[in-house]
Amino acid sequence: MSLNSVLVAAGAASSKTDDPTVVLDVGELLGITDHFVITSGSNARQVRTIAEEVEMRVKAQGGGSPRCIEGLQDARWVLLDYGQFVVHVFLDEARHFYNLERLWSDAPRVEEPWPRAERVEMES
Repeated sequence: MSLNSVLVAAGAASSKTDDPTVVLDVGELLGITDHFVITSGSNARQVRTIAEEVEMRVKAQGGGSPRCIEGLQDARWVLLDYGQFVVHVFLDEARHFYNLERLWSDAPRVEEPWPRAERVEMES
């Protein structure tokens, strides 16, 4: 899996939320994965929608399926583990509480632009 899959995941997440999507290069710091994609939604439905969009778009571009998905039932913190990268989709409050961006602040950020999937408006 390449950096392209990470960027596709970030673009897919960004297409479903107005919250910032962050990509961290944690490979040198963590050793078990290369990148974190971190994003959030304002409610459980949006969190699930973001996770589903990421899964669909990564698979469609040839990146395969996640090795495992955790937290989808509760949808406070959904984790999609692709091995070389991990996507974290938080409920807003959980993102602020766990604050992975601060926890991994030594990790370099991968800056946009990443391929942005066409945005589809969500119903409230």
